[in-house]
Amino acid sequence: MKKLLSILLAAIMVLSMVSAVAEEEITLTLWSIATESDSSHQSFIDAIAAFEAANPGVKIAHDTTANEAYKTKIKAAMSSGEGLPDIFFTWGMGFLGEFVDAGRVLNLDAYYPTYAAELPEVMTGNSTYNGSHYGVPYSMSIVALYANMDLLKKAGWEDIPATYEDMIKCCEDLKAAGIIPFGVSGKELWCLSEYVEPLVIKSIGGAKLRDIYNGVATWNDPGVVKAIAAFQDMVTKEYFDPSAIALGNDEVKNNFIAGKYAFYQNGSWNNGDIGKAEIAPNVKVGTFPVLDPENATLMQMIGGPNNTLAVTATTQYPDLAAKAAFELGKFLSNADYTSGANLPCWTADPNAEVANDLIPAVANMVAQADDMVLFGDNFLSADAANTYLDYIGQAFAGDITAEEFAEGLASELN
Repeated sequence: MKKLLSILLAAIMVLSMVSAVAEEEITLTLWSIATESDSSHQSFIDAIAAFEAANPGVKIAHDTTANEAYKTKIKAAMSSGEGLPDIFFTWGMGFLGEFVDAGRVLNLDAYYPTYAAELPEVMTGNSTYNGSHYGVPYSMSIVALYANMDLLKKAGWEDIPATYEDMIKCCEDLKAAGIIPFGVSGKELWCLSEYVEPLVIKSIGGAKLRDIYNGVATWNDPGVVKAIAAFQDMVTKEYFDPSAIALGNDEVKNNFIAGKYAFYQNGSWNNGDIGKAEIAPNVKVGTFPVLDPENATLMQMIGGPNNTLAVTATTQYPDLAAKAAFELGKFLSNADYTSGANLPCWTADPNAEVANDLIPAVANMVAQADDMVLFGDNFLSADAANTYLDYIGQAFAGDITAEEFAEGLASELN
C-alpha cells in the first residue's frame, strides 16, 4: 500500500509539472509607433489578436511611443543593449542599418524563403544589408500633397496647381481670400523635411539627391540652394500657419481635417485618418510641382517601402520572434492597405476593397513614378539625420540662409 501510494504521489507530481509547463505562456515584447492617434493603431491591435489566436500560449506585449520620442527611445536602447524588445518597429536604410552594424538585429535570411512568394524581393531593398535580410517591410508611403478643393475653389482654383509658378499664384490667391495655404508642424522637424525634400528632388532630381545622401555628391549644390531659398520664401510670404512653430503634427493634421488649411503635405500614411473624415470627399491628393524642369520631373517622389518590423539579436525566442515578425508584417500590410492607410509591401488581394478613395489615388501616383528616394531622416544614419534635420529647423526659423544651409551640411556631412 505504501509503495502504491508513493507511485500515485509521484504520478500526481509529474502531471502537475506537465500541467504547469503546458499553462506557461511565452510573452514577446513589441515596440512600435502605433499610438492611438496613429492610422495603423487598429491594424496592430488586429494583427496581434490574430497572431495570438493562431499561436496558443504566445502573447505579445505591445508598447507604443509617438514618432519622435520613439526614435530617441529605440536609439538609446540599441546603444546600451539593455531592455530591448523582441520585435521592434523601424524605418529602413540608414535608420535600421546603424542597428545592424552594431550587431543588435537578428539576420532573417533563414526565415525569409518561407514568405518570399508573398513578399517580393523588390520590397525588401531598404531592409537588406550586405545581401542579407534584417527586416520585414509591411507598408510603403510617399510624401503626398493633400488639397482641400472647397478652399481652393473659394480662391478661384479648380485643381492643384501644376507648376511652381501657379502654386505661388495659388498661395497668394488663398491669402487674399483669408485662407492659410499650408499647415505644417514647426515643432517636429521631420514634418518640415516633408516640405524641404519635395522641393529638393524637384530641383535637382532623384539621382543627385540619392548621391548626396550616399556622400558621393555634395550638399553645396546650386539646386539645393535654390530649393531651400524657395522653402524660406514660403515662410517669409506667410504661406504656412503662423502658429506652426508651436504645433505638433497631430494638431496640424486635425486642423487640415477641420478645414483650416488649403494644403497639407505629409506622408501618405495620413490617408487613413483623412480618408475617413467628413472632409474626405473634398480632398484631392497630388504631388508638389517641379521647381527646375531641366533637372526634375513631376513624378519624382520622396518615399518608398519603409515601415518595417525587425527582431533583436538578443531575443530569447529567435525562431518564434522571427515568425511573429513575418506573420504580423503580412497582416499589417493587408490591414493598412484595406483600411486606406498605406500601400502594401506584401502581395495584395486584387479584389480587396479599400476604405477610401485616397489610397488608390496614391497607388496610381506611385505607378507613374519616375524615381523614388527614401525620406532623408531614414536614408541617413541617426547622427547624420539629426544634423540634417537641425539645419532644416534653422532654415525654417531664418537663422541661416539657403547658402549657409548647403555649405554647412557639406562641411558636416560630406
